[in-house]
Amino acid sequence: MTAKCSAVLPIGVLVAAVVLGAASTEYKEEDGVLVLTKDTFDKAIEEFQHVLVEFYAPWCGHCKALAPEYAKAAKTLKEDDSEVRLAKVDATEETELGERFQVRGYPTLKFYRNGKPSEYGGGRTGPEIVSWLKKKTGPVAHQLEDVASAKALADKEELLAVGFFKDQTSEGAKAFLDVAGQMDDVAFGITSADALFGEYKLDKDGVILFKKFDEGQVDLKDPLDAKSIQEFISGNRLALVTEFTQETAPKIFGGDIKSHVLLFLSKKADAFQEKVDVFKAVAAGFKGKALFIYVDIDVEDHVRILEFFNTKVSDCPTYRFINLKEDGMAKFKPDTSDITTEAIQEFVQEIIDGKRQPHLNSEEIPDDWDAKPVKVLVGKNFDSVARDKKKDVFVEFYAPWCGHCKQLAPIWDQLGEKFKDSKDIVIAKMDSTANELPDIRVQGFPTLKFFPKDSDEIVDYNGERTLDAFTKFLESGGKTGAGPSEEEVEEVEEAEEEEVEDKPRDEL
Repeated sequence: MTAKCSAVLPIGVLVAAVVLGAASTEYKEEDGVLVLTKDTFDKAIEEFQHVLVEFYAPWCGHCKALAPEYAKAAKTLKEDDSEVRLAKVDATEETELGERFQVRGYPTLKFYRNGKPSEYGGGRTGPEIVSWLKKKTGPVAHQLEDVASAKALADKEELLAVGFFKDQTSEGAKAFLDVAGQMDDVAFGITSADALFGEYKLDKDGVILFKKFDEGQVDLKDPLDAKSIQEFISGNRLALVTEFTQETAPKIFGGDIKSHVLLFLSKKADAFQEKVDVFKAVAAGFKGKALFIYVDIDVEDHVRILEFFNTKVSDCPTYRFINLKEDGMAKFKPDTSDITTEAIQEFVQEIIDGKRQPHLNSEEIPDDWDAKPVKVLVGKNFDSVARDKKKDVFVEFYAPWCGHCKQLAPIWDQLGEKFKDSKDIVIAKMDSTANELPDIRVQGFPTLKFFPKDSDEIVDYNGERTLDAFTKFLESGGKTGAGPSEEEVEEVEEAEEEEVEDKPRDEL
């Protein structure tokens, strides 16, 4: 994201400076950030080699939270004489630009290199934005020649990984630089200077991670392959106990450690620090195996997280464990909410050892679950109804707050009414925010799945959501009109995203 200048004749530099200087006056700026419109967007993207653009909505809470950090990043880049520019577009006003770049949510950040867009993949704090941009536009690691430059960089960065390699063409050094190129939110330095080896008491190659929290410095001496270096940095990049915030969320979910222990409590509580200290004591024993995170239940947005774990504010303080695996997630609930070192340690160890089964949420079976044409399913009666081999069962997995689900509701009720007298077709629905199943992934709402009789097959329905389309699908035994499978839908969406990122910008 930083621009690179090529050497040109002095007269060329003079002319370019005059032209660009005049052009720059056409842009409105706020806190060092270019404010772009449909009339200035293409000119800015053409003029500046590297531009990070935020598409925002004035009413968006996340956009408001990002604004001061975005301004900090712009200020830092200016102080560093960087040629990277930060810009923003009010996508609620500049709707043409929002549609052109397929802005689907706020804020959306896109990085433009020589006019070609790609998705921003860094954090949401000023230092993280700057670090990501520097990685994308300059060397992946700072070359450190002396003790003073190393200490200055360590003082500046929240997290700094320094590779000490006598020979920077060695396999270890290559592995270190490979990792540096992949980790956007960590600053990297590399050195061969004897003075630095002596200052940090290293008699052979190694990696030191400097951080402004916990123990301050951790060392890796062996082995120095890419996997070991990445695991070392990933396991130490976060504090022993990290607060869940908008800024830390990308680090938590984007890291290599997919086992997370969450402590839910109020930061205003008298015993807050005492509980966190207990949590921290346990975390030290599982470093590199699980992340320990606390969630402030006083934050309004965090109520949704409690709901995800089928937990209420009145249940807190309490804790949960979640495994975020590629093939699905698994949630675990302790037998007690006692916040003690022994209880939490035993709970986490049992999960890691595979001795505890995941906890699946389920509401109680309503007394009137089958009183209406659309049957109400919960975790406890799902198998007996949906997997009844004598019937075709069509299930809507929904969320009460989902707008698309609310739009579908009257059509789904009509479908239930149409087949209410059928002896072998059942129309049903399940609130997936309160009920979970071990073998069915619900990644969006509404999700529609068909369970044909005399079969263990599950058919994904991605066809039209009309009464006529649903009727034809059911009358065909689930053979006609289902549309692509969930896997095919995901592949198409990924291909479309890649096509958008790779597509050259139209020159106007």
